[in-house]
Amino acid sequence: MNYIIFDLEATCWLGRPPKGVNEIIEIGVVKVNDYAEIESTFIRFVKPTINPVLSDFCKSLTSITQQQVDRAKLYPSVIEEFQDWINIDQEKYTLISWGKYDKDQLRSDCELHQIDPEWVNHHYNLKPAYSKLKSFKTELGLKKAVRLEGFEFTGIHHRAISDAENLAKIFIKYFKEWSLD
Repeated sequence: MNYIIFDLEATCWLGRPPKGVNEIIEIGVVKVNDYAEIESTFIRFVKPTINPVLSDFCKSLTSITQQQVDRAKLYPSVIEEFQDWINIDQEKYTLISWGKYDKDQLRSDCELHQIDPEWVNHHYNLKPAYSKLKSFKTELGLKKAVRLEGFEFTGIHHRAISDAENLAKIFIKYFKEWSLD
């Protein structure tokens, strides 16, 4: 089994998005094997199509530049690379994110680009699972959970690969505790 720990960054604005659509602009992923070892990472920017110009708010929040997304491939190409990297036809996998937003956004972008979203259903939301494991009444943000576990939050918050790498720390620490069935 491969555990595909991922985070996404998407187009964003203060308030509602123009044309009512957010699109993925970065995918960051850490692949963990059955021995709780990090095998590899996957990092890609994605060129948005509905609202191709990033808002100042989005650039400030994510530190992603207009040039990075302008040079990126479109979602169908990036997601095909991602699926090949996961090896979804040959390997068992579970997508793991902190919250349901990332799964929903992945599914939304698949639907936007007429890609079958069925593969996204192999998903586990670590955020409520972590709260249950720790007997917390509320769900914590990722950065707070990482620090609570005694880890330093490394990288840049709101960058997909940094968030995925930090999430992997928590996932690996409690590897045997998760109910991934």
